[in-house]
Amino acid sequence: MNEILDELARVAQERDARASDARLASRVLEIKHFQQARFRHTYADLLASTRFGPATHFFLDQLYGPQDFTERDHQFERVVPALVRLFPGEIVATVKALTRLHALSEELDGAMALALPRSTEAGALDAIDYVRAWQAVGRRTDREAQISLVREIGFALDRYTRMPMLFASLRMMRGPARVAGLSSLQHFLESGFDTFKSMHGAQVFLDLIGERESAMVAALFDPAPLAPGRHPALVQLP
Repeated sequence: MNEILDELARVAQERDARASDARLASRVLEIKHFQQARFRHTYADLLASTRFGPATHFFLDQLYGPQDFTERDHQFERVVPALVRLFPGEIVATVKALTRLHALSEELDGAMALALPRSTEAGALDAIDYVRAWQAVGRRTDREAQISLVREIGFALDRYTRMPMLFASLRMMRGPARVAGLSSLQHFLESGFDTFKSMHGAQVFLDLIGERESAMVAALFDPAPLAPGRHPALVQLP
């Protein structure tokens, strides 16, 4: 329980910093939109796939996008004891991974926003600025942890599709979850389950995510010259 609250406290700290600095908030949003565009670029083939498209959209919307998860975070903060008491232990473990990923991503996005050149006009973020900010922040271990957490959450959702009793229990939680103020979490879990169930096996999909994201991390940390078409990462960015 404390682990979830600790991660949410990290997210709240990032949110408070942006609330007191409009420019920082704007630059973080630019980072998030750029990353979402990069994801669409990197996974255009999966987004167009009948089999993998829904899962790719789920990841894009729930893990990579610029959406405001304040409501979901506040739900977690208010009812973590109820969450731990009401939901099966395996689902609680997935929620821990989700909050860890959320906190880590928010911290890295905030650090990158601070690393962007002050001279760059808002709304003018390009691939070279993005690579420079990425390299200035560093934290390669945390970048690799992000990939591991995404895969962990994906494999957990896939595993649930082969545990009908577990998902039956989750379906039964709709009423209590709504009363307890956990409707956003309930929606995330059910949407993830339905999406992964329709894929009929997530190994190939999650392996592709791992391979491409790991290649992207390696390219972004490459010290090659930052000139269009010359840095390894630039050809992979929108």
